[in-house]
Amino acid sequence: MKSFSFAPIATNDSEILILGTMPGIKSLELNQYYGHNQNNFWKFMFVIFKEDFSYDYETRKALLQKNKIALWDVLQYCDRVGSLDSAIKNEIANDFEIFLKQHPNIKAIFFNGQKAHAFFKKYVQLQKTYQLHTLPSTSPANAGKSFDSKLAEWKIIGTL
Repeated sequence: MKSFSFAPIATNDSEILILGTMPGIKSLELNQYYGHNQNNFWKFMFVIFKEDFSYDYETRKALLQKNKIALWDVLQYCDRVGSLDSAIKNEIANDFEIFLKQHPNIKAIFFNGQKAHAFFKKYVQLQKTYQLHTLPSTSPANAGKSFDSKLAEWKIIGTL
């Protein structure tokens, strides 16, 4: 199945960029980043920024923008059956050279999982230095760590 990523959520004053790999099936159906209810991404963001959790997608996006966080995926396109990153084939990366030039305040890039970081390293040549952090995947497929353990690592986002 051919999959295409979403446009980034970003503002001119974004300082942090969080990168996933590619939206899963549920996210693509809903046209929302991290749309699967069992994905912990949005739960983490609301806890980290001490806001009441919301299922409303506009509220979710506003939370990121208020905290100067941009959200995107490393890949622009891929072939994949299912939602697992391990099933990705024929991938094409997003254009980070243009994106990072358009968002010069970004100082840190966080990867939602090892696979996002691996694809980024494979395809992206950075023109300047950024803080790079690989965090545990928020996907329900990443069952090797508890919610609390993953959240503890994700809290670094709230310290920058």
